[in-house]
Amino acid sequence: MNQFQYVRPTKRQAAIDAVAKDTTAKFIAGGTNLVDLMKRGIMTPQKLVDINRLPLTKIERENNGLRIGALALNSTVADDKQVREKQPLLSLALNAGASAQLRNMATVGGNMLQRTRCSYFYDLAMPCNKREPGTGCGALEGVNRMHAIFGFSDKCIAVHPSDMSVALVALDATVQVSGPRGNRSIPFADFHRLPGDTPEKDTNLEPGELITAVVVPDGPFTKHVHYQKVRERASYAFALLSVAAALDIDGNNTIKAARLAMGGVAHKPWRLTAAEQALVGKPATEDTFRQAAIVAMQGAKAFKYNAYKLKLGPNTIVQALKTAAAA
Repeated sequence: MNQFQYVRPTKRQAAIDAVAKDTTAKFIAGGTNLVDLMKRGIMTPQKLVDINRLPLTKIERENNGLRIGALALNSTVADDKQVREKQPLLSLALNAGASAQLRNMATVGGNMLQRTRCSYFYDLAMPCNKREPGTGCGALEGVNRMHAIFGFSDKCIAVHPSDMSVALVALDATVQVSGPRGNRSIPFADFHRLPGDTPEKDTNLEPGELITAVVVPDGPFTKHVHYQKVRERASYAFALLSVAAALDIDGNNTIKAARLAMGGVAHKPWRLTAAEQALVGKPATEDTFRQAAIVAMQGAKAFKYNAYKLKLGPNTIVQALKTAAAA
C-alpha cells in the first residue's frame, strides 16, 4: 500500500479544510469500500481525513421528516424505531445490502459514495474510463452481464451498487452537505450523475464538500412497501437488479400515490416517475402492475450479456408491487 498521511479532526470545518486544500485527500469513515480500493491501487489518496469524531450520527425528527446523520451506521439506521415506523422501505433496503458485518461498519454517507463494482474498474490491466479517463470502456465489448440498461454512454456502462440509495431516491430524500462555500441541500435524484463524457465523476459534490445528513420527508408510505433484490446468492451480493416499491392504497383498493425506483440498471439509482404516474388512480391489481412495468422499461437497451435484464426488470417490478400491495 502507498504511504499516506492520516488526520482525525474533531471539527467539521477542520475536516472540510483538510480536504479542500489538498486534492489528493479523501474523507474516510467506515472505510468498507475505500480501503479495498486503496489496497488494489485503484485509489491512491495521499491523505485520509478520518471524520468519525464529528457529531454526525444522530437520527432525529426535523420538521416533517427524519434527519439521518451521515455517520449513522447502516445497521443502526435499519433497526431504528423511527425509521422502521416512518420509513420502512429504507429499513428493508438497508438490510438487503452487503452483510451484517459490513452494515455494522458502513455509514450512510459512505454508502452513497461507494464506487461501482464493475470488474473492469477493479482490474488495473483493463481499460476503464471511470478509473483512468480516456482509456476506454472494457465492458462495452466485454463481459457485461452486471451492467446498465438505462442512462449509459459510450464512455461507461457501469451501475451504482447501493441498495440504500434506491430507497432514498424513491422517497424523495434530500442530501445536506457542507463545504468551502457553505451549506447546501441536494435533491437525492440529483446527487448521483449519469456517466456522459465524465464517468469518473460519480456525484455532483464539489471539491471539499462533506455529506452531513440525509433528510427523508414524511409520506403515506408506511405500510405497503417492499424492496425486491435479485442477486446470485442470498447474502453479501450486489443486485443484478432491484426494485424499491411503495404504495398508498385507499379502502377501495385504489392507488392514491406510488413510488418506484430500480437498482442495478444505471450509473445512478433509477427513479421510475412515468411508471409511478401510470399507477395512480388505478386498482392495485397485477394487471395494473404489469402495465406500469411496461412503462418503466421504455428506453431500456441491453448489451451482449445482460439482455436477461429486459425480462427480469418488468418481472421484478411486478413482484415488488404485488408484495407491497399485500403488505
